[in-house]
Amino acid sequence: MKLVLLLKSLIFTGSFALLLATPALSQELQHSKKQQETTFTDRNATYKKTKTQPHRLARKTSQHSGKNIQKLAQATEVVQVTGVKLKQLDKQLEIILESPQSEQLKPLNKSEGNNFIVDIPNAQLRLSTGNAFTQEKPFTGITAVSVTNLDANTVRVTVTGEASAPTVELFDDNESLIFGVTPTTSASQTPPAEQRSSEARSEESTAKTPEDEEPIEIVVRGEQDTYRVPEASGATRTDTPVRDIPQSIQVIPRQVLEDQQVIRLTDAIRNVSGVVEGDTFGGTNDNVNIRGFDFNSTFRDGLREVGFALRELADIEQIEVVKGPASVLYGNAEPGGIINLVTKKPLNIPYYSADFSAGNFDYYRSAIDLSGPLDDRDEILLYRLNAAYENAGSFRDFVNSERFFVGPVFEFKLGDRTNILFNVSYVNDERTFDQGIVAFGQGIADIPYSRFLGEPGDERTTQEVNIGYRLEHRFNDNLTLRNAFRYTSQDTADYRAQPLEVDEETGELTRNFRSNDDYREAYLLQTDLVGEFATGSIEHTLLFGLELARQKSNGSQSRLPEGLTPSINIFDPVYNVIPRPALSELTDVVRDGKDKVDTLGIYLQDQIALSNNFKLLLGGRFDILDRDVFDRLSDTRTLQYDEAFSPRIGVVYQPIEPISLYASYSRSFAPNSAQRADSTFLPPERGTQYEVGIKADFNEKFAATLAAYQITKTNIATPDPNDPDGFSIPIGEQRSRGIELDVTGEILPGWNIIAAYGYTDAEITESSDSPDAPIVGSRVPKVPEHKASLWTTYQLLRGDLEGLGFGLGLYYLSDRVGGDIPTLTSDDTFTLPSYLRTDATIYYKRDNWRAAINFENIFGVRYIESFNFGRNTVIPGAPFTVVGTLSIEF
Repeated sequence: MKLVLLLKSLIFTGSFALLLATPALSQELQHSKKQQETTFTDRNATYKKTKTQPHRLARKTSQHSGKNIQKLAQATEVVQVTGVKLKQLDKQLEIILESPQSEQLKPLNKSEGNNFIVDIPNAQLRLSTGNAFTQEKPFTGITAVSVTNLDANTVRVTVTGEASAPTVELFDDNESLIFGVTPTTSASQTPPAEQRSSEARSEESTAKTPEDEEPIEIVVRGEQDTYRVPEASGATRTDTPVRDIPQSIQVIPRQVLEDQQVIRLTDAIRNVSGVVEGDTFGGTNDNVNIRGFDFNSTFRDGLREVGFALRELADIEQIEVVKGPASVLYGNAEPGGIINLVTKKPLNIPYYSADFSAGNFDYYRSAIDLSGPLDDRDEILLYRLNAAYENAGSFRDFVNSERFFVGPVFEFKLGDRTNILFNVSYVNDERTFDQGIVAFGQGIADIPYSRFLGEPGDERTTQEVNIGYRLEHRFNDNLTLRNAFRYTSQDTADYRAQPLEVDEETGELTRNFRSNDDYREAYLLQTDLVGEFATGSIEHTLLFGLELARQKSNGSQSRLPEGLTPSINIFDPVYNVIPRPALSELTDVVRDGKDKVDTLGIYLQDQIALSNNFKLLLGGRFDILDRDVFDRLSDTRTLQYDEAFSPRIGVVYQPIEPISLYASYSRSFAPNSAQRADSTFLPPERGTQYEVGIKADFNEKFAATLAAYQITKTNIATPDPNDPDGFSIPIGEQRSRGIELDVTGEILPGWNIIAAYGYTDAEITESSDSPDAPIVGSRVPKVPEHKASLWTTYQLLRGDLEGLGFGLGLYYLSDRVGGDIPTLTSDDTFTLPSYLRTDATIYYKRDNWRAAINFENIFGVRYIESFNFGRNTVIPGAPFTVVGTLSIEF
């Protein structure tokens, strides 16, 4: 391994570790000094017992008289719970619900088996990064604590005991509602808290045992630490339980990304049915295929990102895969679905973490995550900083990469009902442009998968800057205005020896030196108004939105004149036959122009609860697209104007609480860049989907989705048989249909799973009579008929080996068609063989430390990931790989 790269990564991690350790040590010193003076200061302070003053709070009763219930029924205002904390005391666990109106919270309790359940009917959970949380094994004798939104007006707190339901007492400190939980296992040894006098509490707090001097604290930061995420905003732009959405939505939470040590989007989507890797442009771009349709533009917090780059996951909280047409909310999109990246948000308590990873093939990566309030008292200004540095080699010859990312976020509280969040991110990525190996006949060339068929020095560089804000104003508890803006600047350049054609008798691969130089800018403004109201007994969540966007691009491609680039023999390669030509020598300019696209989208959506178990989703969006393309080579300007309406209708029926039956109809649109013989653009491509499915919530931690769908995409450009000059007509059609099963959650305490199976039948169903048109019945390239994945981990929760965990992953893809869809005059297809890859992990958690070793492709299976442009750009998968990671949190 390279010593210089190791030192770089260690210096990066060590410097930030020192930064985050310094405030942590400072806080400990300040706490020690103040401990003799006060019990607590304000909302940001953590409650602790001290030697001079015990932890005293006014006790409330959790029993409600008829008078209290009557008052509760008259309450109309829904109180927001903005924070949740857990704290361990000596014999008791405290659950702290933070709310500026805690005195209005009216809890009602009941017991069911081992569960103590508290429902707060006039409340809604609004954490900084999510509206649900589950903490496992937070205290001896307590199996789990969960705080969720039971419905639009009720927060449910569930405490599960090991032997039986625990005893719970209620306190109030005017800014928090606090539940003191005592496990039944200790209740027989210790009198209930309400039976003890304040003097006894004081004596208990002043006991000088190490355990009592510094109680352990577990802080709920609103982030998911389980495999199941019950809510997702990507499908509706509202915080809606997944079980209430008539659409297949799969969420990959942060915990899965950390357990698998995933840093690339194409690795994360292995966990989801119906999604595979697409054309990654030499390993420099995120591109996936969803339900048989390519998708190369991700969304971040609901805003479209500029394509043609690798997405950074260091600041991502979860990945939402919304399957099926999404144009009803997002406009221009392929009918297979979209991917929405949900970013980490600032936290209202100090949080610092750092991790360092190293692996074979000279892989090094370090990252930090810092957050907390920047003011002392009122949480008016919060921040979060994520940064990552990566330097890596590869199992491929001459292939390496270097990447730096930084993403600060600041959140200002402008008032009780108004927040604004500012975010900035910067990525600098430099990596080898690697187009893999080549196909031979109907298979893959029998050469080492490590062999590089470009020229040493082939590379692509990307610099991207994002600047934006997100404003939210709550007029009242039922009406919210959201406004978001993002500016993106992306500068990319590549220079490589592009493979052209291989002679299968001699093994000679012809190539061409070429370079792309592109600059893109994007401006996006989005405004939503969300209202909740009722018409009689029918409840509505109405969303009205307006989206304006402009994207500009300016770029060119230059090539070395034909015949000057040396070929290479794939069986006996010789590199650097000639010096790499200067960019000025690439005089064959094949592309030079600029492009401007303006879009306007107006959308309306109504989520209707006809009853507790019958829900209807109606929505539609109208889009206008105005495009101006100027070609400098021909000195011509081409204008394009499109309009499209994209509807969606879906219904959910829940015959029993854990089961949701759903059906939906939706459409998509995407502009068409092909032209007719009269030089006019073809009408937009349209997608139509019918989907039915079943969602099962086996419990709060384990869920599954079974879906069946059919998607038809029309207006696909196909060659015009009456015009020999390459013009098109819009009669092409692709149909994709399949069945998908996704399972996520916790099977037993400490045992997590995320598994998927997808059957996809994607083929060409209509085409023209031109010899160059796709043949009807042809399979769509890159799309396997069968895909299956399984990832499961188990962690020991007690005993001498507590914190030790193991994981196993299995990933299977059936064979896929490679190359282009065949025509009557050409058949460049080949077969990407099926494969089964096996991964594993072993890790150990202790206090705030975590050490892990991840193993990928344990058995060294030779397999193909995908291909880029055709026969000569086949991307092989990595052999046996090991990555070790050390993480620390404060």
